[in-house]
Amino acid sequence: MCLCLPSVSGTGSANTSVVFNKNGDAPGRYDLFQFQMNNLSGPEYKVVGQWVEMLQLKVEELRWPDGDLDVPLSVCSLPCKTGERKKKVKGKPCCWHCELCDGYQYQFDETSCRLCTYNMRPNPNRTACQPIPIIKLEWHSPWAIIPVFLAMLGIIATIFVMATFVRYNDTPIVRASGRELSYVLLTGIFLCYIITFLMIAKPDVGVCAFRRIFLGLGMCISYAALLTKTNRIYRIFEQGKQTVTAPRFISPTSQIAITSSLICVQLLGVLVWFAVAPPDTIIDYDEQKTVNPMLARGVLKCDITDLQIICSLGYSILLMVTCTIYAIKTRDVPEDFNEAKPIGFTMYTTCIVWLAFIPIFFGTAQSAEKLYIQTTTLTISMNLSASVALGMLYMPKVYIIIFHPEMNVQKRKRSFKAVVTAATMSSRLSQKPSERPNGEAKTELCENPPVDPMSQATKKTYVSYNNLRI
Repeated sequence: MCLCLPSVSGTGSANTSVVFNKNGDAPGRYDLFQFQMNNLSGPEYKVVGQWVEMLQLKVEELRWPDGDLDVPLSVCSLPCKTGERKKKVKGKPCCWHCELCDGYQYQFDETSCRLCTYNMRPNPNRTACQPIPIIKLEWHSPWAIIPVFLAMLGIIATIFVMATFVRYNDTPIVRASGRELSYVLLTGIFLCYIITFLMIAKPDVGVCAFRRIFLGLGMCISYAALLTKTNRIYRIFEQGKQTVTAPRFISPTSQIAITSSLICVQLLGVLVWFAVAPPDTIIDYDEQKTVNPMLARGVLKCDITDLQIICSLGYSILLMVTCTIYAIKTRDVPEDFNEAKPIGFTMYTTCIVWLAFIPIFFGTAQSAEKLYIQTTTLTISMNLSASVALGMLYMPKVYIIIFHPEMNVQKRKRSFKAVVTAATMSSRLSQKPSERPNGEAKTELCENPPVDPMSQATKKTYVSYNNLRI
């Protein structure tokens, strides 16, 4: 048969192609059937392809479970995506699960993830690490705009008050307010406003050094001057209850010396701080290291801890509290003799400001916005403290100097003895007769004899003590 029928091809009686191979055999021919569910006729076998020396498959005719048209893959595990590692399935060495490299990890190889260093974060596809962006408090940030605006207004107002006092330096109101301590106090108020710009400026060694110096210095100067004033008032009228001799160290020179010694304590503390921990900058990666590494930021700031800030302000707060105590003790001194009541109102308001500052400052220590909240809170508190002192102690004087110069005139001078005696009598006369020592009610009657109403206008005498610098 092989000799008679060589490899030939032709057309059969049914007009179909007839082919024989070199061995004289007809090639194989196969139809491929798939068992499918037909909604009309029910389950049936359907031809989906054939094989004649090569496979001819009608993929569009194929049907898979649940009507899926996609061809299922005949593998136990799919390739892992970028940023995922292969985790082998126990008992199936050729199969694995894909596990995402999460957190601050990146894909080191097909089977392992590694953690980025503390100052790095994974890139978006987690194939490598990249540096964490560095941020700082910017001038255009809303957290900075408000305190800077307040500080600028305060600086303008302080310069205006100082210029007014210098211009009218020899007028009675300026002299009566205690020119020397007033200029010291205004300098402290000015520095309280200046610290706002240092707290927002880009940190470097120089800026950090000035922050340490001026952080508590402005408040220290202000409250040292106020404490010296209130202490002087207290000593004068306490001693006046016992003797008419003036107490020691109430001259302007003595007051400046006392204030300077109080300020030197703050400066000495700053020098010790410089010696123990020289100023420097750090990048804090933990403050804003969020769960999502794409939001992580490094914060550029001065190497100053929250505790160091409070310690730097602690001495000024001590002066403030002491000044408040003296203001309370001198609250009953007649207004004509001193600035005790305005100083008292200033200190009460300042204490409220700082009592609100402390919980906000420490309550946000763990916040992702710590840098912004603490800096803004600190600068606004200092601006408000300075504004309270400036507004309550000096704005009324400036108003009189500029708009009512007729009130800025020399009053009748009184000796120290007369001032203290009058203040003591004023305090006693304000008491009820039953509360006074024996004989005082009678003395009052003797000191206030009946006056003829017709001649009262000619016999009245007005005595003012505004000229006394207390």
